[in-house]
Amino acid sequence: MNSITSYVEQHKEKFLEELIALLKVPSISADSAYKNDVLLTADIVRDRLLEAGCDAVEICETEGYPIVYGEKIIDKNLPTVLVYGHYDVQPPDPINLWDSPPFEPVIKPTELHPEGAIFARGACDDKGQMYMHVKALEYMTTQGELPCNVKFMIEGEEEVGSVNLGKFVKENHEKLKNDVILISDTGMISKDTPSITTGLRGLSYVEVEVTGPNRDLHSGLYGGAVANPINILTKMIASLHDENNHITIPGFYDNVEELSTEERAEMAKAPFSLDDYKKALDINDVYGEKDFSTNERNSIRPTLDVNGIWGGYTGEGAKTVIASKAYAKISMRLVPNQDWQRITELFKSHFEAIAPSAVTVKVTPHHGGQGYVTPTNSIGYQAASLAYQDTFGKTPIPQRSGGSIPIVALFEEELKSKTILMGFGLDSDAIHSPNEHFGVWNYLKGIETIPLFYKHFTALSK
Repeated sequence: MNSITSYVEQHKEKFLEELIALLKVPSISADSAYKNDVLLTADIVRDRLLEAGCDAVEICETEGYPIVYGEKIIDKNLPTVLVYGHYDVQPPDPINLWDSPPFEPVIKPTELHPEGAIFARGACDDKGQMYMHVKALEYMTTQGELPCNVKFMIEGEEEVGSVNLGKFVKENHEKLKNDVILISDTGMISKDTPSITTGLRGLSYVEVEVTGPNRDLHSGLYGGAVANPINILTKMIASLHDENNHITIPGFYDNVEELSTEERAEMAKAPFSLDDYKKALDINDVYGEKDFSTNERNSIRPTLDVNGIWGGYTGEGAKTVIASKAYAKISMRLVPNQDWQRITELFKSHFEAIAPSAVTVKVTPHHGGQGYVTPTNSIGYQAASLAYQDTFGKTPIPQRSGGSIPIVALFEEELKSKTILMGFGLDSDAIHSPNEHFGVWNYLKGIETIPLFYKHFTALSK
């Protein structure tokens, strides 16, 4: 057993206890009712970074929630790794679908995690994965094995679009100067098949409001004579896809990156069982854009999905009304070369244009970000690959993700450095859903692997 593996095994219970304490705090950035909890979490992260060995840590105020910045500079002539993560979490709704309270973490075995998984909101996204880096730093500083400089930038608004992080990055080029950015907010193919995320989709997120009459109406007296906003909204949404599940917004595909046959063939080599995929989701069949595989649909193709829809009476029993208003929240996942702001404008123009004159439509953009692709021939990627080989005994597979981390493209634009996405979660971890969890094995394996990235990156940079 090597030194890092031995250290992780020796401190396993402590690492789990500290993460569980962090997960107990409901740092929900989307809900102002949890403001004090979000601020408390920032303080906890600051304290843990100091305990792990950072020489300086500060709470950097923004117009929203603060950014926790820490650093350990051992020699300015050595490379610098900038670690990014976030301490805020998604709302846990619907609460009734959780098997245990979302902010009362429990460890229990699952089919994929017989050794146990931590069930709590934020377990995988991103408190568990972010905290791996804190514990990796602790190992390197206490054992005298930190080979280069490290900086931490942990924000509290990722789940609401990193509203203020962009401004912070633009105003702190020198503070954040680095040679590579390291993030664990993604996943890998399986516990037996490590992978490195090489691409992220962009995002455009909007809310739509359809208004008909100036008040809710009796559906018997007015039904059939006045436009029903809910009916209209559902028709408008349905028209956004054609019979091949192709998005119908004019200009939507203008700049979509088209992968070559060879590139698609390489993607297809990744282990994937369609039967297991359907079984895990309890569905009879998959669904999506014609002529693309499941893994292509959720990674290299853009999408448009309704994330929430409401209007009228939804309480117990019956209330026969035609609602005055109907609403929906819609997200579009974008691929490289699609500009999220342009897509937002295209959506707005199209959605307003297809509305019948009997209603009025309001489109409110919320947040978004650009897609990102990182090269596999960089020193950072090579260092990550070697680190995975050391701990998994296998060369990791490069894989594009369907998820979005909108700030990553801005990092490269502003800080001129590449981002390496070393995720340790699994698709089955139910992030953003009830019963989110993170395997104990995955958590500890991340702590074991991250210090090896520093070792290889420093050696390759010489």
